[in-house]
Amino acid sequence: MLNILVICTGNSCRSLIGEALFNHLGKGRIKAYSAGSKPLGRLNAGAVALLHRHGIDTTGYFSKSWDVFENQAIDIAITVCDNAAGEVCPLYLDSTTRAHWGLSDPGHVQGTPDVVEAAFEATYRAMELRINNMLALPLEEMDSAAISAELNAIGKLDS
Repeated sequence: MLNILVICTGNSCRSLIGEALFNHLGKGRIKAYSAGSKPLGRLNAGAVALLHRHGIDTTGYFSKSWDVFENQAIDIAITVCDNAAGEVCPLYLDSTTRAHWGLSDPGHVQGTPDVVEAAFEATYRAMELRINNMLALPLEEMDSAAISAELNAIGKLDS
């Protein structure tokens, strides 16, 4: 089973959606976690509502620092926001395969409830598309450089 760490600065929205979707779609093949460089300490209510609308349980998920995973074997780390992509990752991730899947933060969208919900749905669809494309790869047979190249290409896909 591959251990995936989805990283964003606040670990309240995009990385949470990524963690939950990876665990939902990659059952038996992927174990996903999420973390932030500067976690907010709370989950975004819109992200939690989105996951519930899609039938994904959020029990046990919480906003946490990437320091929590210092002693956890991580095979692949994926940053999902531009801030986290530009930050220096902790030393324990030096040998980890990395990729960047930049996504706009739906938690910052303002407007009517329909506009805000549409932003969350767009993030969900983009993440779902990327994860499904990743899961279609023979990851267990690929080396780190090939995985990184493929995942970075997948990170440019939109729904």
